Amino acid sequence: MTAGPEPLSDAARAALDRELSDLRTERAAVAATLGGGDEPGDRADQADELQRATELEKLDARIGEVEGRLREGAAAGAPSTEAVGVGSTVRLRFGDGTESTVHIGELADAGDPALVTADSPLGRALLGRAAGESVAYATPLGRTTAVVVSVGGRS
Repeated sequence: MTAGPEPLSDAARAALDRELSDLRTERAAVAATLGGGDEPGDRADQADELQRATELEKLDARIGEVEGRLREGAAAGAPSTEAVGVGSTVRLRFGDGTESTVHIGELADAGDPALVTADSPLGRALLGRAAGESVAYATPLGRTTAVVVSVGGRS
């Protein structure tokens, strides 16, 4: 990824919003099980209380990460049409002459077969590239190349 804040595609924003909602619901459920200052009874109760407190800390940390990514995505604005970045739509031409359009995202989405994650071999090869540039990347069948035909922002 680039050094600055990365834009979020609509699909990534929706996935993060769903995750944040789920995390907040789970956090509320865990918080409700914590004791209200009463000393737990036996060691098993103390261990359960400690485990729930640790889970609460993990949930709070992930909530902070997701909220931060959503803020970063909002601050980044629309994806660049000059160079490939997260949120870009990229038209590629492969060695056999076929062309394909892919979307660069951070989160895998089974509902979007054209999505390429930024940390995949093709995604890493495309980041920062402009129209006309060639990229090489690893596939299960070996290395292959493609030419970036065009770069567009994702609506």
